[in-house]
Amino acid sequence: MSNRDAVIVEAVRTPIGKRNGSLADVHPVDLSAVVLRELVRRTGIDPVSVDDVMWGCVTQLGDQSSNVGRFAVLAAGWPDSVPAVTINRACGSSQQAIESAAHAVLAGAYDIAVAGGVETMSRVPLGAARESGFPYGQTVFDRYGVDELNQGQGAEMIAAKWEMSRQMLDEYASRSHELTAAAADRGGFDDQIVPVDIGETALAIDEGLRRGTTPEKLAGLKPSFRPDGVVHAGNASQISDGAAAVMIMTSQKAAEVGLRPIVRLVAGSVVGDDPVLMLTGPIPATQKLLDRVGLSIDDIGAAEINEAFAPVPLAWQIELGADPGIVNPVGGAISVGHPLGASGAILTTRLINHMRDNAIRYGLQSMCEGGGTANATLYELVE
Repeated sequence: MSNRDAVIVEAVRTPIGKRNGSLADVHPVDLSAVVLRELVRRTGIDPVSVDDVMWGCVTQLGDQSSNVGRFAVLAAGWPDSVPAVTINRACGSSQQAIESAAHAVLAGAYDIAVAGGVETMSRVPLGAARESGFPYGQTVFDRYGVDELNQGQGAEMIAAKWEMSRQMLDEYASRSHELTAAAADRGGFDDQIVPVDIGETALAIDEGLRRGTTPEKLAGLKPSFRPDGVVHAGNASQISDGAAAVMIMTSQKAAEVGLRPIVRLVAGSVVGDDPVLMLTGPIPATQKLLDRVGLSIDDIGAAEINEAFAPVPLAWQIELGADPGIVNPVGGAISVGHPLGASGAILTTRLINHMRDNAIRYGLQSMCEGGGTANATLYELVE
């Protein structure tokens, strides 16, 4: 067992649809089925050989209730014998799904696993759980001396702690759109995106991109969380719809079935951090991961740090001493959106394709997550 590894042989995603946009009428189960079917088409793997499907989804209510991963498998037309589980680690749900699937492969429990996730925020809005109950509980509020746990307020606190001006955040947000536009124009997303049929046409591009975004244009937007704040809709992630999936196996199994691995999952970490500040978890998660594998930030050629809010990747960049050029090199959630349960797998898909396109040995991704947790995952390009 000690010689086993875990490699990704294929990774695909839907285009990311904007809120109430082109994907709003697609049920999340059916959206998930799109990427599952595409994995089978591209790899030639008989789905009956998939040991498990691990599927991230955050708001598991309404259209996304009742183990959405299992019904995605059935909607994809896969055999009844293929199981699935739905995972919730807040925004890192599908990143956790990937790591959990890799753990099972490494342990020898699975030979072939599929991991990914979905979120259709147009149909199941952010905060829908609060309409039917009281998340978190009063004891948690009492422990931390607060009457709410709010990610937007956390973003404002991060901006203040690291002395980030609104201009700095708006420049970063504009950079996200600029980098996404450049990647789209050179075809950087073409191989990873699976078009989604929407009536008589299909959506094949990320819908949230706003070309020509500048700090000057963003300056007119009102702060979202504090009257004198620096965080607003233009330097925060967009509410979106989307799905993504990856196939994981050992490199030995890949050779047996005639597939060439893209990356090897080197290691992962998960941490808990301040639940009030909430969004700083990627910093200790990354440091824990780098310490575990004996690398430094200078060894990382590309890093996907989810752009939940502009202060998150900026604080990570400052604290880790990372070269700004490696951070979110093809843009991120500010420019294209953050379909919660799908975002971890979307980041993986973007990252490993960018690594392959640019011969980058090590790529790292990390997600801040509600409640103050964070995942970090390190990938190595398989040459």
